[in-house]
Amino acid sequence: MKNSPNISPTTDMDLWGRNLAAQLNVGSQDLGHDIGERLRVARQMALKCRPMPQHLMRHSLAVQANGSLSGPPDEGLNLWRILASALPLLALVSGLMFLQTVQDEMAESDIASLDSALLLDELPPRAYTDPGFVQFIKLQQDARHD
Repeated sequence: MKNSPNISPTTDMDLWGRNLAAQLNVGSQDLGHDIGERLRVARQMALKCRPMPQHLMRHSLAVQANGSLSGPPDEGLNLWRILASALPLLALVSGLMFLQTVQDEMAESDIASLDSALLLDELPPRAYTDPGFVQFIKLQQDARHD
């Protein structure tokens, strides 16, 4: 078994890069000034073009045994938590019941006003079902507009 120290891959790559840079610097000392300047400019351009390092973000989630993400697992269910969970459902059901009663009352008042209008009118209710009655109403409306 090897006795190697625990070195992460990024640390190993950084060490390799530093060694390579040191060897290149030793070899570039023997070059002329113009070649050194061209290498310096090329190095700067390469540094500008390199991609920026991306940091990986890891998120840890505290998941309870039942799979929910709501609070620490040691609290358990108590009376207040149960009541708080049932409160939105209770509000929804009571709101729907209120809307139903309001709509029923509106429908009853509409029907009552229609019945009273039919009973107090001079025409019998059968006249409203007569096909000629619609034409008679249209003629009266046209006469009022003229």
